[in-house]
Amino acid sequence: MKILIVMDVYQSNGNGTSISALRFTEVLRKHGHEVRSLAADGDDYVLPEREVWGLANTMHSQGFYWADSLTKHSQEIIREAVAWADVVHMMMPFMLTVTTKRIADEMGKPSTAAFHIQPENITSLVHLEKVGWVNHLLYYVLRKAIYSKFEYVHTPSLFMANELRKHGYKMKIVPISNGIDPSFRYRRDRRDKRFEGKIVIIMTGRYASEKRQDLLIKAAKLSKYSDKIQLILAGRGPLQAEYEKLSEGLANKPIYGTYNREELQHILAQSDLYVHCSDMESEAIACIEGFAMGLVPVISDSPLSATQQFALDKRSLFRAGDEKNLAQKMDYWIEHPEEKSEMERKYARFAKSYYLEQCVERFEEMLYKAMGTTKEAELAKIGLSKLA
Repeated sequence: MKILIVMDVYQSNGNGTSISALRFTEVLRKHGHEVRSLAADGDDYVLPEREVWGLANTMHSQGFYWADSLTKHSQEIIREAVAWADVVHMMMPFMLTVTTKRIADEMGKPSTAAFHIQPENITSLVHLEKVGWVNHLLYYVLRKAIYSKFEYVHTPSLFMANELRKHGYKMKIVPISNGIDPSFRYRRDRRDKRFEGKIVIIMTGRYASEKRQDLLIKAAKLSKYSDKIQLILAGRGPLQAEYEKLSEGLANKPIYGTYNREELQHILAQSDLYVHCSDMESEAIACIEGFAMGLVPVISDSPLSATQQFALDKRSLFRAGDEKNLAQKMDYWIEHPEEKSEMERKYARFAKSYYLEQCVERFEEMLYKAMGTTKEAELAKIGLSKLA
């Protein structure tokens, strides 16, 4: 297949959807497909950025910005990209998807969409994520304006598929994990000097209000082992200064920063626990990567987060928004090393079902169905052409 991936930002290291797109692209190419991107960055079909007054700085700080799809020049680029493709997959619920879907339909090209960004992720930018009717309205607007026009919609979790069905989405919803690289597997590394004698607890995610790193900082202060805890907050975002101020008083200052795959794996392989505090999450690949490396997770039980599905028992769940309960769960695992050692290997085995190869194969099946064919039929065509 010639697959066109459409998203506003394709190569941002700080954006989970972009990271997933790059990983899928890598495996799809290994499977023999041609994959190109249509985005405001990338190496293929590049669109100019569309600045939105009042939000640009906030979005940039989280590794995101919008692609312009409204000008004549931009639509010429979109037409060129769609003309090249056999199938078009659109990953973000913004104007670029609206415009590209219209052009794909005009050109008779099959297309699919993904639902990666929860409405709560959008409303949190203006601090309305807890206003129920606003989020319900946004689900409705997204359905009417975008997703109702697609036959197939990919969600990264069964949780998100069920959320869409609850909000009246009637299309074929296909839950497929975004998957993790198979290099994330059980591993323990020798500790760097900076971690010697410390209890290393890591969380990965944007420094954004819905991710709730503040809970982890507060829990570290409440822990019996506060003087030994070393927090690592892997990510970036506009709240770093706020978190630095909140963490004053901790014996060990939290470590902030972004890491490439090898660096992150080395840190995970030296850590003691993985904590995921987010109030809302469509999947949380970072959490899977953590327990795939052998870290027992402690996860928020927020009803708006799919991540709680990864907890193998209640010892790995804490009450959403409750730093005291989080501290108690962290302390439990610190005080029960034998139980933790047993669960580390169980979590690492559990993670194997989320390896990228299997997820991409299911994604390929969805694309073939959207094209009205199957993988077997397409391979048969190649075989016939070679014989001819």
